[in-house]
Parts: sequence; C-alpha cells; structure tokens
Amino acid sequence: MWLLILGLMMWTCIHFIPSVAKCTRGLIISKTGIGPYKGLFAILIVTSVVLIVFGWRSIEPVDIYLPQSWGRHVTFLLVLLTFILFVAARKTTNIKRFLRHPQLTGLVLWSVGHLLANGDNRSLILFSWLGVWAIMEMILISRREGEWIKPEAVSVKKDVITVIGGCVIYAIFLMTHPYLTGIKLI
Repeated sequence: MWLLILGLMMWTCIHFIPSVAKCTRGLIISKTGIGPYKGLFAILIVTSVVLIVFGWRSIEPVDIYLPQSWGRHVTFLLVLLTFILFVAARKTTNIKRFLRHPQLTGLVLWSVGHLLANGDNRSLILFSWLGVWAIMEMILISRREGEWIKPEAVSVKKDVITVIGGCVIYAIFLMTHPYLTGIKLI
C-alpha cells in the first residue's frame, strides 16, 4: 500500500510545484534551464506513475463497499467522456468554450466512474485521491492564471475529430486495460 501512497504523493507534489511553489520552480529553471527542468519533471512523473501501478498491483483488494450493478455501465460512459476531454485539452475545440480545464474535468469523471464500479480499498485510495487532486489542481491553476477568457468558436469539424480521437484512444485502453491493471473489462 505504501508504494501506491508514495506514488500518489509524488504525483501530487510534482504537479503542485508550478502553482504552489513558483519560486522553487523558478530557482530550478534558473540553475538548470527550462529543458533540464522539463526533463526532470517528466522523469519524476513517470516514476510516480510506475510507483502507482506497482503499488496498485501489489495490494490485495479488500471490499470496503459493494458498488451498484449500474455503476460499471456508467463508468464505461464516463471513461469515454474522459478520453474525449483529454483529446480536447490538446486541440482547439468548442469544448474549451464550456470547460476551462477539460483534461482535469475528465480525470474527475474517470475517478467518479471508477469509484462507482469498484468498492475495494486500493480503488478507494487511488480514484478518490486523483479525483480530489484534479479538483484542487483546477482551483490552483485558475487562481494562478486569473480570469478565464473563453476561446472563439471553431468549426464543428474540429469537435468531430476530437470525439473520434477520444473514441479511438478509449478503444485502445479498453483492450489494454487487463495488461495495465490486471482487470479484464470485456
């Protein structure tokens, strides 16, 4: 369990640096340069994900609550929306006119969906932690960046491409889920 918690703490602390520890970030960049800073950031994020995955897989699941039978179906829908929002975060879409933080909003949906479908100890730790982290990150980023200026409208074609891209990534993760988590979905 400690590997999972260590990975989640590392993930959280690293992501909070730009919002909470701007001076530390600036100091690191001034001493190393932006390239090495981004490289170190990436290495630490990958390390935290590896700790989370190995921590998750090392925990014997113990049921804390019994999810409703419909929770699994809702999770499939929420995760699909998550991947669409992840793609939208990287593109110019109309989705960004309605959501300031599409990727973090997607992560909250992903977390809620997984909490609806899973009632074990490791799920409760992982998904509630990341859901709360995403909400806190949205608050911190909004505070750091100030007033939100909504982007201009774009063609619906860009939204359609975003949805298709999200569906493709969703299908890939649906097929690889057993290899990543040890849990078959289909």
